[in-house]
Amino acid sequence: MKTFSAPKLRLLAFLLLFPLAGAIRASVPMPGETTNLLSSWGFTDTTNWLSDFGYAPLSFTNLTSSPLGNGDALVLDQTNAAWLLYNVYENDGHTNLTVDRGTIMFWFAPAWSGTNEGGSGPGEWGRLIEVGAYTTNAAYGWWSLYVDPAGVNLYFSVQTNNGSGATLLSAPIAWTTNRWHHVALTCSATNSALYLDGALATNGWPATNGPGYEVLINGFLIGSDADTGLAQARGMFDDLATYDGPLDGDTIGMTYLSQSMVYLLNPGNFANISSAASDPIFDPIFMAIAGPGDLQWLGTNSDCVTSESIWLTNVVATRNGTNSTSVSFTIAGGSNGVPYDVFATAGFQSPTTNTVWAWKGQGYHCNSYRLTNLPPTAAYLILGKPLNSDGDGLTDAYEKLVSKTDPNNSDSDGDGVLDGWEVLYRFNPKNQDSDGDGVMDEHFAIIVTRPNAAGVLP
Repeated sequence: MKTFSAPKLRLLAFLLLFPLAGAIRASVPMPGETTNLLSSWGFTDTTNWLSDFGYAPLSFTNLTSSPLGNGDALVLDQTNAAWLLYNVYENDGHTNLTVDRGTIMFWFAPAWSGTNEGGSGPGEWGRLIEVGAYTTNAAYGWWSLYVDPAGVNLYFSVQTNNGSGATLLSAPIAWTTNRWHHVALTCSATNSALYLDGALATNGWPATNGPGYEVLINGFLIGSDADTGLAQARGMFDDLATYDGPLDGDTIGMTYLSQSMVYLLNPGNFANISSAASDPIFDPIFMAIAGPGDLQWLGTNSDCVTSESIWLTNVVATRNGTNSTSVSFTIAGGSNGVPYDVFATAGFQSPTTNTVWAWKGQGYHCNSYRLTNLPPTAAYLILGKPLNSDGDGLTDAYEKLVSKTDPNNSDSDGDGVLDGWEVLYRFNPKNQDSDGDGVMDEHFAIIVTRPNAAGVLP
């Protein structure tokens, strides 16, 4: 019998109550009585980049889009200059952003992992949202929410044009490639506040010394700086909204909860790649996961060498529009007639076993293959040898990368069924008796019966 903790029950109830969350853009919450929605950007217009209110940007360059969001998402990640610049004040009097008292809220998924997560960060002081420009002597005016080059801290800083400037708040982050995070920044006459993934991360000083009107009329940027267009946040943006006052923590938390359903229900949003279908082998040995899977055979390579090691070579990635990527490669090294597992992921973490990997098929050395329909933003491939230390039908590589079971224990959860059989029949090889009732949390029984005299199963 499966048991759920109270938080899981609440999550299931929410999914049942809102089954159409993915069909309706959950871009903006209802503001309070004294706070008005100013503008919102769902980034559904990937040609002219109009706001949801129909306002065009002042300028933009080197932008792309991705389906890995709530529908389409803005991607700003280029080696050349890139920016998206909108008016603060429209010609008809409409205001898109207030900097001294207000809220800006959005989803962001980095194309990098922080150095605290085994990555290298954005490599720049990557701007998320920015008005004006930073100067060493605060002689112009600046208002910016940005990430450090290592990708381990967020900062909110302001400058006036009279030499005054300060970092009003900062908060540590631990972000990984393509993982979506909800960010909300509020400002008022008494304080500023930063919320991450629906929870208050830190409070800060009020943004009373910000840029003046002469700077605000030049607009605000999403994802990079005004001076060079190179100080990029490097990632995906979606569901951005601005308000003329500070939203309260409950509203921000509920916004995160309601919108996260859309992101959670899109399997591509959390760096998952689906595993391929396999052809299990029962003779001469039991292998639960085997066969070519999604690998498309391209041919052989006559000059391939034999080695104790195996590696990928001749790797070529081809972008299929904006929706997917194909990768071709050759398996080098290894031995004749030995099947090697190919695993893929869209979000690599260090160490390798912390990453969510998908099994894509088995290939042989000196052969070339192609994988299609990989995510357009990032894809990583790794090879595994056919070692099966515990004889449970799963290779050690599969257990470490995919099933996360013990490669030295053929029955990781102690339920009397080999891990390979549980994976083959889509059972959970890591079931435990969490409530101590003597029954595994997910109990399955395979019953074999014989037909009666009429040839009908009872």
